[in-house]
Amino acid sequence: MEKGNRQRAERNRTLQITPAETEQLRSTLLKPEGIRRGESVLNRIVHADLLEVIEQIPNGFADLIIIDPPYNLTKDFHGIRFDARDNNAYIAYLESWFYKVCEKLKPDGSLYLCGDWKSTAALQTVLERSPLSILNRITWQREKGRGAKQNWKNGMEDIWFAVKNGKDYYFDVEAVKVRRRVLAPYRENGKPKDWEATEEGNFRTTCPSNFWDDISVPFWSMPENTDHPTQKPEKLYAKLILASSEEGDVVFDPFMGSGTAAVVAKKLNRRFCGIEVNEEYCLWAAKRLNLAEEDSSIQGYRDGIFWERNSGMIG
Repeated sequence: MEKGNRQRAERNRTLQITPAETEQLRSTLLKPEGIRRGESVLNRIVHADLLEVIEQIPNGFADLIIIDPPYNLTKDFHGIRFDARDNNAYIAYLESWFYKVCEKLKPDGSLYLCGDWKSTAALQTVLERSPLSILNRITWQREKGRGAKQNWKNGMEDIWFAVKNGKDYYFDVEAVKVRRRVLAPYRENGKPKDWEATEEGNFRTTCPSNFWDDISVPFWSMPENTDHPTQKPEKLYAKLILASSEEGDVVFDPFMGSGTAAVVAKKLNRRFCGIEVNEEYCLWAAKRLNLAEEDSSIQGYRDGIFWERNSGMIG
């Protein structure tokens, strides 16, 4: 909801909700009492505290879980404050809900857990104590951020990749290949070798690594942008969803925020369930889901290829 009728620049595409939209969007939210009555959580936004409803969420219903919890930083989420704490206390916070969330995963399901440099050791500790098998740690370059005069600028975040069964899980590498610009194209017998020429330049399609430098954090001129302070990019989650789920699968996000996981799941023909305690964020997510009905595009992803940042498409 836009508070105080704040005026925005003409080219600012940050999501806004009018008073007339508010009640209609609010009516789509699933409350704890609805879950207790047996209403399905599939393709629903659950407006609730995670710990209040996690026991009522069906076990084994999710093919993929994406978790973006509060990092171990003091942060105000539009009136809901999270305070930084020592490492042991942060681990205890994670453990208060993480193992219960793991129960929601199917036997062949996958889970991604987001964090920054300060929280990543705690995330690894909790994962190692869980029934999941850790397969990798992705680091993605967050090109936005404040500079620092007495430290290195924080420009990276981590995503831990774990599965329920280390020998039986879904992973589609072909769905997440990256389109990279070729600066020194090599030819063999006069023909391109391992690259192709296009109107937008010379490119090679490569397998993805666990370092991603092609992500743009949402900003004011992007239609996916909201006022959420830690919003994840749609392109980032599209990689996770395409790699670790199939069409029709269920993507579960227990800290939904402004709805990126649910929106991308919908755009990629998956089902979803998101839980979020902040009603304002739930309303943003609900409107984004409505907008996805008409526009299923994901910036930086086109024709089944993830494009390098600033190559043909803004990444």
